[in-house]
Amino acid sequence: MATLAAPSLLDPSIHAARWIADYCGRRQPGDVLCSDIGNPAWAAMLEEIANVTGEELTEARERVQRQAEDIGTGFRIAGEIEERPWPLSPVPLLIDAEEWKGISAGIVQRADLLEHIVADLYGEAKLVEKGLIPAALATGSPFYLRPMAGMEPPGGRHLQFVAFDLGRGPTGEWRVLADHLRGPAGAGYALENRLAISRAFGGMQAKLNIERHAPFFAAFREGIAAACRRAEPRIGLLTPGRYSISYAEQAHLARYLGFLFVEGPDLAALEDKLYVRTIGGLKRIDALWHRIDPRLLDPLALDSHSQIGVPGLIDVMAAGNVVIANAPGAGVPESPAFAAFLPRICARETGRDLIIPNIATWWCGQDRARKAVIEDFDNLLIGPAFGTQPLGLDGMTPRPGAEITGDARKRLFDDMERRPQDYVGQEIVRLSTMPVVTDEGLVARPFTLRVFAARGGDGNWTVMPGGFARIGAEADVRASVMGEGNWSADVAICGDEPVPAVSLLPSTDSIHVRRNPGTLPSRVADNFFWLGRYLERGEALLNIIRVMLGNSIDADAGGALDADTIGRLVGLVIDGGGAKKPANLKRAELIQFARTALESEETHSVRAINRLARGIGKGSRDRLAADFVRLLDAPFPTRGGMLDRAGSLQRRYAALAGLSAEHMGRTAAWRFHDLGRRIERALTMARAVPAFGSPSAGSDDLSTLLDLADSQISYRQRYLTGIARVPVVDLVALDPGNPRSLAYQIERIVEHLRALPVLGDDGMEEAQQTEAIKLNAMISTANATRLSEPVFKNIERRLYSLSDAVARRYFLQGAEPLRSPGMTLA
Repeated sequence: MATLAAPSLLDPSIHAARWIADYCGRRQPGDVLCSDIGNPAWAAMLEEIANVTGEELTEARERVQRQAEDIGTGFRIAGEIEERPWPLSPVPLLIDAEEWKGISAGIVQRADLLEHIVADLYGEAKLVEKGLIPAALATGSPFYLRPMAGMEPPGGRHLQFVAFDLGRGPTGEWRVLADHLRGPAGAGYALENRLAISRAFGGMQAKLNIERHAPFFAAFREGIAAACRRAEPRIGLLTPGRYSISYAEQAHLARYLGFLFVEGPDLAALEDKLYVRTIGGLKRIDALWHRIDPRLLDPLALDSHSQIGVPGLIDVMAAGNVVIANAPGAGVPESPAFAAFLPRICARETGRDLIIPNIATWWCGQDRARKAVIEDFDNLLIGPAFGTQPLGLDGMTPRPGAEITGDARKRLFDDMERRPQDYVGQEIVRLSTMPVVTDEGLVARPFTLRVFAARGGDGNWTVMPGGFARIGAEADVRASVMGEGNWSADVAICGDEPVPAVSLLPSTDSIHVRRNPGTLPSRVADNFFWLGRYLERGEALLNIIRVMLGNSIDADAGGALDADTIGRLVGLVIDGGGAKKPANLKRAELIQFARTALESEETHSVRAINRLARGIGKGSRDRLAADFVRLLDAPFPTRGGMLDRAGSLQRRYAALAGLSAEHMGRTAAWRFHDLGRRIERALTMARAVPAFGSPSAGSDDLSTLLDLADSQISYRQRYLTGIARVPVVDLVALDPGNPRSLAYQIERIVEHLRALPVLGDDGMEEAQQTEAIKLNAMISTANATRLSEPVFKNIERRLYSLSDAVARRYFLQGAEPLRSPGMTLA
């Protein structure tokens, strides 16, 4: 009779069982894993992790983190310039499908209640009349926007997308910790968390029957489209810009949902309609999902100091021609003070209690509540009532009353006496814990859960199955101590039935084939144009440095260049702002000069140019491939000598050029990127040819010119008799078959400008096209024997004029007129 083999020590189930036993041996009351230890989903999930990474949990953490970085997930702390990598735990929070049904029901109930409150506050104000909401609580809130009073938003709903922070108590009950209504953030992080976990542990989705996020996002897209007046609306995601703390998440969401990613200056209100400024003129926008402070949406109707809003946007909304999600002013119930009144409003208006209660809250704007807070001060959290810092508190985060002592307590009591309406008292919530991977292994940490709801095409709420968990850095389970958390985790809703493989993308048979890549905003075209110019400019400066280093400083490279040739190279660097003039051309001075041009923080060095390109890349990540962004973000090389660092940079530039040439679709965005490269390369050649190809040029000059034009091999293959001025000049200036020549760049510029859209329909050339055609005619009929320095100066001026013409026609120009002759609004 056959016998069963004993389980191997390499069996993933052995590792998973040991992890669970060790973890629950140190359990805390209410831990989600240990209180649900009989649920096979937890063991199956940990088995899948062990199957991929073995017994090393830290390997699982590093694997997931690499996936998150590959996706481009990042965030920024307020006040910081650089993004931080998104911290993702490899262990998801598992919630049973039956339990999730109750949570979803509570979320839908709360979203409907908040919609009812917002509609009433800006409508008949019956809740104030009934005494369910103090008038001061509403109209005294900084989130209440008076210009919105009496205005019914297009589609009839104020809320399209909402988020809530939930806390799970030690006994398993859920409570709402905070509402997010103005510009709810985090849905993109939930999507990216799921994507990273799926890539790292591919079998987990099917093994645990995890519900997918795609149907939720499809419903949201259908819901916002259904509120628009046009059958095929154009929808934008309005961002404050790349310094927003969640810019990476916003870019990912725009790309995933197919929304146009726009900033305020991209948009224009005209004749009660909203348009996006594109390279083809003004194009109609039907809906905006915004992620900026609603008070900054329109400087004419709201905050006049706003620099990121759209003048006239509220008038367009009032005319019913743009849906804004969520409607400006909808954030009034988001104030912590409102939590004190929601239970009573729900009971009186719906006849039911809140399915998921919020934490007990007392608004100090009422005498009885203020007295209760003062009497129980040491047992409560004390925080701002309206999301703005009152004078008596240090910072915006609620603090336990017991920790406020001495002068700080006296200052708070004095201010609470003067302005009691600025404060709330709240119960101190204790949280459940969940497993997270640290260097010590699997440890318990408190968590909160952010969940999302969106209106579908039928107007009803759809709840995202999951969301994302935020995990505290310390073992202290008080929610006030945990704050924003140090880690995130995917939230997986698991059931017994297999989940259909639903995607946000429609079926291949139902989607209408199109080869038009879509609308290109003027700002994006501007960014791609200057990204091309900066990359080409940095490469040109690096090439000069490498020629200087390789031929005059490196002792192993052969004989040094003539002093006059070195002087001309130095002159090119100085003219470009890469470094200041050296005291002399001796070896030590040249080394320092080259080092400054390569890596100085105070000049227009290669490092500085790279920083400019990197900034543009961060602002265009919704349209750039992850590999392209990763190369732009790569740190400046610091190891090895200057030639080694220059070589490393040269390879990076070559990789970027290769990605743009072979991996970017031939869209208008690519044309602007390549147009920038061609103009910058043409300028480089227009300066280099007269410097090194004059009638008095020696062999060192001509060889250097071939090096700068990367044409040494081409010349040697064509001319076997040695180096001579006229054929060198012809090759690098006038030969249209040389991809580094001036003539080749001009021909490509003409091609790009002919392919880009024009505003008029009269068939006449526009200014930028005329400039390019004239320049091309001048180059194509030139003769190398008659080219002189004044000719190249004229070419350089014409190239600058051409660049200005492109900018005037296609890019945002501040106070430019919104309508041009012959332009059609679409």
